[in-house]
Amino acid sequence: MKKQGIIKALWLIAAVITVTILLGKPAIAQTGMPDFKNSTPEQRAQFQTEMMKGKLKLDAAQESKVQSINLTYARKMQTIIKSDDGRFSKMKQARSLQEAKDQELKNVFTPAQFKQYKDFEEEMKAKLMEKVKEKQ
Repeated sequence: MKKQGIIKALWLIAAVITVTILLGKPAIAQTGMPDFKNSTPEQRAQFQTEMMKGKLKLDAAQESKVQSINLTYARKMQTIIKSDDGRFSKMKQARSLQEAKDQELKNVFTPAQFKQYKDFEEEMKAKLMEKVKEKQ
């Protein structure tokens, strides 16, 4: 029984990540970001950096490092977005990329900032899940 709950939770997380990466529009509409599929990696990186700067109160040195990290990973994500791989494959690749990005950001943020970043990430996942459930 417990194993089924874990599997269901993993699929739920997978659905959120897939929606975020491939569709993105529900979250985009709330944030004011341009259409995800039609934006450039540079636009996405700039948007992410501005969000982090505001939410995490980054100093100038952190902002510069975060901008560089966001741009690097936005470019890597672009390759995944444009690939012909299936949704599940894209989701796995995106999750792996996000984990690597989080490790880099962890080295830039203070422990309190990193916790706040992860909390915000979880909040966004929850909001996306609500949107997904509403559409079903």
